[in-house]
Amino acid sequence: MSRKRTHGAWICCAGGCNNSAMPFKLSALTRTAAARVAGAVTVTVALVLGVWWFTRAPAVPALTVQSAPLLRTLQFSARVATASRVDVGATVTGRVLQVAVAEGAAVGLGDVLVQLENAELQAVLNQARASEQQAAARVAGLASSGRQGAEAGVAQADSVLRAAQADGRRTQDLVAQGFLSPSRLDEAQRAVAVAQAQLDGARAQRVANAGTDVAQAQAQLSLARAATQAALARLAQATLRAPAAARVLTRAVEPGQIVQPGRALLTLALAGPVQLVATVDERYLQQLQPGQPASVRADAYPEQRFAAQVLSIAPLVDAQRGAVEVRFALPDAPPPFLREDMTLSIEVVTARRDAALVVPVAALRAGSNGTNGTVTVMVERDGRVQSRELRLGLRTLDGAEVLDGLAAGDVVLLGAAPAPGQRVRADLNSAPAPGAAGRRDDAGAALTNSMGR
Repeated sequence: MSRKRTHGAWICCAGGCNNSAMPFKLSALTRTAAARVAGAVTVTVALVLGVWWFTRAPAVPALTVQSAPLLRTLQFSARVATASRVDVGATVTGRVLQVAVAEGAAVGLGDVLVQLENAELQAVLNQARASEQQAAARVAGLASSGRQGAEAGVAQADSVLRAAQADGRRTQDLVAQGFLSPSRLDEAQRAVAVAQAQLDGARAQRVANAGTDVAQAQAQLSLARAATQAALARLAQATLRAPAAARVLTRAVEPGQIVQPGRALLTLALAGPVQLVATVDERYLQQLQPGQPASVRADAYPEQRFAAQVLSIAPLVDAQRGAVEVRFALPDAPPPFLREDMTLSIEVVTARRDAALVVPVAALRAGSNGTNGTVTVMVERDGRVQSRELRLGLRTLDGAEVLDGLAAGDVVLLGAAPAPGQRVRADLNSAPAPGAAGRRDDAGAALTNSMGR
């Protein structure tokens, strides 16, 4: 038996044939066909996937609109300030004898702060008092002696007048009886007139004495008294006293110094309610009004927050800085760590909604015209894009209150979306949560906000 190989296959001859190689060759043919089928299937699947990939709806980040609290705040730096601060200085030139207070000391009304040397001023006062006593004695002397002499002259003239009048009456009776001639009556009447004139002159002299010498003496007494008062005032100026209850902020004087009028020796913070003063950019003026609540923290004590509220807004805007001064009051007792001019960070709540339908600002499309205006958003409805017009209310950096145009549960598209009517897939997992911007703690004036806090 013989066999031969033709075209890669073994062919049996007449004597017989060996079939041991046939299964191996058929298996190879099967594997080749299977590989071809698998390749065709893979290509078909790839084509199908490619068609599906290029024709599927695009995924866009989206957010489900919900009702949530909405808070708008302003944050800026402030400082601690008292209601009034005064500088205390001397009004006379002198050497400092004693400084009775130290920085930080609390003083009451009239407490001695600084004592100047006053020996010379005390001597001037003593001299003025002596001059006053001398002038008073002169007035008393003139009043006594002048009055006595004038009274004596008046009394003498009055007695002469009475005697002349009596003599005149007797003469008149005797003339009437014919014992005396009428000429004697004329003489008696002239004597009465002369006595009356002398009495009038004595009285005038009394008045004149009282109105000249005594008046001059009284004027000298008034001058002496004024000099005494001036000396007392200058002596009092040598003692610097607290004008009111206060706290000593700075002390710029020591014993032995020569001080001049006009130089500030001490700075006092008068007792009164503690206030916080902030300089706010005028852009935020519309959002501020008295009575708004605020949260305050000191940079040195960041964990100890305390409450405040807007007290007043200055009527004048600083033209150079474009800022306005805002003052805050503390409704409760100030924390003990507060110091004059301490730097603080204040967050003022300018608007609040306890429950509002909120849409992220990122969802607002071109054409927004601001708060209380109408804007456009894209929403997903039944797998397709719809355009909605919204009317907004309160607006922050992160979100805006929807007054009209959306309902709770609507899916708002945040990213670049297809045109209205096109297919879309809302990707609710990739959208940032409302209020992701969080709270900002910057020192400069800035608008912050929170959604869903």
